[in-house]
Amino acid sequence: MTRRMALLLGLLALLLASCAAGANPEVGVVADGTVAGFWHGLWHGFISPITFVISLFSDGVNLYEVHNSGNWYDLGFVIGAGILFGGGPIGARARRRG
Repeated sequence: MTRRMALLLGLLALLLASCAAGANPEVGVVADGTVAGFWHGLWHGFISPITFVISLFSDGVNLYEVHNSGNWYDLGFVIGAGILFGGGPIGARARRRG
C-alpha cells in the first residue's frame, strides 16, 4: 500500500469516526423534542461498524439511537447496514462474477 493510499484511508476513517452517533443520556427524554428519522437511521446503519468499535471504549457513544421515530428509523438503519455489508448492487454484481 502506498503512502498516499494509507493517508487517504486514514482521513476517511477519521471523517467517518467524527460522525458517530452521540450519547443517549436518559432513555425516554428528548431535550429539544426531535427524534431520529429515516435519514439518521440510514447514516447510523452506514457508520455502525465504526460506532461499534468506539462504543467498546466509550460509555458516551451508543450504536443505536434510542430517540427514534420507530419503524422508519429501523428501516433506514437496516438499509444503511445492508449497503455497507455488500447488500447493494455492487456487492451482488461482484458475487455473480466470482
